[in-house]
Amino acid sequence: MTEREHQLDLRLVPAALVSWGVMLLGLHAGWRCAVVAAVVLACVGTVLAVPILVRRRTGADARGSRWAMIAAGLLAATLIGSGFAVAIAVRTHAVEAHPLAERAEAGGSATLSVVLDDDPKPLRSAGFGGGRQLMIRASLRAVTDRGTEIRAGGAVLVFAEGPEWAALLPGQRLTLRGRLDTPQRSDLTVAVVRATGPPSGVGPPPVIQRWAGAIRDRLATATAEALPADQAGLLPGLVVGDVSALPQEVKDEFTAAGLSHLTAVSGANISIVLGAVLLVVRGIGVGPRAGALLAGVALAAFVVVARPSPSVLRAAAMGCIALLALTTGRRKQAIPALAGSVIVLLALFPALAVDFGFALSVAATAGLVLVSPVLVERLRARGWPRWLAETWAVAVAAFVVTAPLVAAMSGTVSVVSIVANVLVAPVVAPITIVGAVTAILASVWLPAAALVVRIAGPPLWWLLEVADRAAAVPGGTVVVAGGLTGAVIVSVGVVLAGLAMRYRSSRRMLLALGIGVATIWVPTRLYSPGWPAAGWRFIACDVGQGDGLVLAAGDGRAVVVDAGPEPRAMDQCLRRLGVDEIALVIITHLHADHYGGLDGVLGDRAVGAVAIGPADLPRGGFRFVSAAASRAGAGLLRLEPGRELTVADLRMTVLGPLVPTPRDPAAADDAANDGSLVIMAETPAGRILLTGDVEESGQRALLRSGVSLRADVLKLPHHGSRTTAPEFLAAVRPRVAVVSVGADNLFGHPNPGIVAKVGALGAVTMRTDRDGDVAVVRSGSGALAVVGRSHGTIVR
Repeated sequence: MTEREHQLDLRLVPAALVSWGVMLLGLHAGWRCAVVAAVVLACVGTVLAVPILVRRRTGADARGSRWAMIAAGLLAATLIGSGFAVAIAVRTHAVEAHPLAERAEAGGSATLSVVLDDDPKPLRSAGFGGGRQLMIRASLRAVTDRGTEIRAGGAVLVFAEGPEWAALLPGQRLTLRGRLDTPQRSDLTVAVVRATGPPSGVGPPPVIQRWAGAIRDRLATATAEALPADQAGLLPGLVVGDVSALPQEVKDEFTAAGLSHLTAVSGANISIVLGAVLLVVRGIGVGPRAGALLAGVALAAFVVVARPSPSVLRAAAMGCIALLALTTGRRKQAIPALAGSVIVLLALFPALAVDFGFALSVAATAGLVLVSPVLVERLRARGWPRWLAETWAVAVAAFVVTAPLVAAMSGTVSVVSIVANVLVAPVVAPITIVGAVTAILASVWLPAAALVVRIAGPPLWWLLEVADRAAAVPGGTVVVAGGLTGAVIVSVGVVLAGLAMRYRSSRRMLLALGIGVATIWVPTRLYSPGWPAAGWRFIACDVGQGDGLVLAAGDGRAVVVDAGPEPRAMDQCLRRLGVDEIALVIITHLHADHYGGLDGVLGDRAVGAVAIGPADLPRGGFRFVSAAASRAGAGLLRLEPGRELTVADLRMTVLGPLVPTPRDPAAADDAANDGSLVIMAETPAGRILLTGDVEESGQRALLRSGVSLRADVLKLPHHGSRTTAPEFLAAVRPRVAVVSVGADNLFGHPNPGIVAKVGALGAVTMRTDRDGDVAVVRSGSGALAVVGRSHGTIVR
């Protein structure tokens, strides 16, 4: 191969980067900035075009000139970028002027006719009524306003729960009624809709979607019949990206171990599909063009079955370019194919510009193409076997290029991911191949599929074992700043580590530094020194998107108010506090982000009773709480406004709810937040107001009642949502505000405006998504102290 053939073809890279950049600008800064960018790029393109034309007219060999090639590439980038800027300006302006935009801002309701774009995706926490809460992306077709149907387009994001929603397939048209909210992401979504009931007027799915859904269902059935639950949930995720049956604990372990990319269908799966088809057609003597056509059909079918996620779209676009190169007889290069796929996909799906999954997929592919070969050569030069060098190079390259993006997205970095990926590398391909064969057999003969899939049992066991052990490594996941700050910090760290690895002396220093850090870091991860804070009276546990609160009741006992969305987080928090005896568990209202972790509170602990509010709606929540209390042998109490409870030196008064509960179950579910128990706790650390998820109606009812709401500490209502009345905050006037909220939650909690209002009152705000568990204590000097597991604050 000549030196020219070894050179990377980077001519399309500037165009891809400029196109992506203007898309980001338009989505985040608005259509006006996009128009300005279009004009600027057009002017720059004009300036670049003049010397190119002059050189051509004077007879200079512009093609052979390196400067001319660079100028031509930049000219193409500016012109393409200008076109993208105009396109995104039009799209963002249409979203801002959409008829639903004003309604969403006001928080009204609407009846919508939509077509589903994707399968319903179960969220991490259960739904408000006790079922699994689902997220569904859909395309708007019409809005019904006072009996008049208005035809309108645009993307909407639907949150719903119930079996009627879970069984839907992409392409189905339906009508829904729901409350509107503004989108939290700038991805051309017109509105967020929280469905208040089951869908109506549900149309049949397209034939191809019925076929794809049947394959996914039969694959899941075959694996469930032949494999243990965790393996049966994992295999469909590895093959077609279906993680609906994967236990949440396994998902968390894969994330902590840096293996979650395996359940996101990407280039490896596409390569297996295309390679298998091309191998078969070549074996039966079919020509390259016919073979490419058959491979293209197989690729399209696979995308439908696996669903067009960002990583699937990127890999499929590159696969199409590879097939095009095969049919035209031209040599395909990975970088032009990657850049071309980015340009095409951003033109077709502008929202991909702000999708972390798409960015991770593109970055990982670029890392494998640019970084991995260099690492392989260096490792081979040091005497490594090729197979081992390639395995390590792929894992290191993927980590290096994706770690800054992961830090920006989640505020964490997995330091065990390289080793974990190396350990699982030998089993990923066999599992994928067996899974693909199983999916094909399941569509024809289920017993044969159930027999074949058993072959994947041992490698699946190994994959799960590695994830479990890697996730359990103390300090395996390092918390860093999120957003741009975290990305910059991790990028600098990766670059410095890369430079240090080039020289023997710096490698030794880096090894010594790593050993020193591990010597200090690991013990502190196993045992948190100084936690729990001495003399704590109130703890807001970091349970994710939900509430899990603990009040000290003296003599080693505690009162728990709400239990978070899942058992594990609440159980771990109570273990850290050394709480073995609970006088009372109070569930403020029957939404699953407040009671879902009840089994984690009740298990292996002495519990006096479980208390709920005056209403037993939603029914699903009531059944869950009563069954959990029965299993633990604890009585079920009802608390009414005015009730006083005393446990040692802790005195609690029930102030609310003061809003009547609707009799209609559907309406009751909608109004459950205002049915939250509101409790004033008198503690040695001061007055603490616990508010559940009470919203403006419930807050104003409390204000009208004349009861004193003044408190030293306020658990901010509804995770700091915008449904908090300013006059309520003014009446409480806390010195400390605690927000129990999950990191990067889909609801945009806490609302920045509400946090600013609390700060304007002079209160210190602590958040569980940033500070971890938050403790309120009275310091030795008598000052009120609020302490996070990461830092502390004294409030006088």
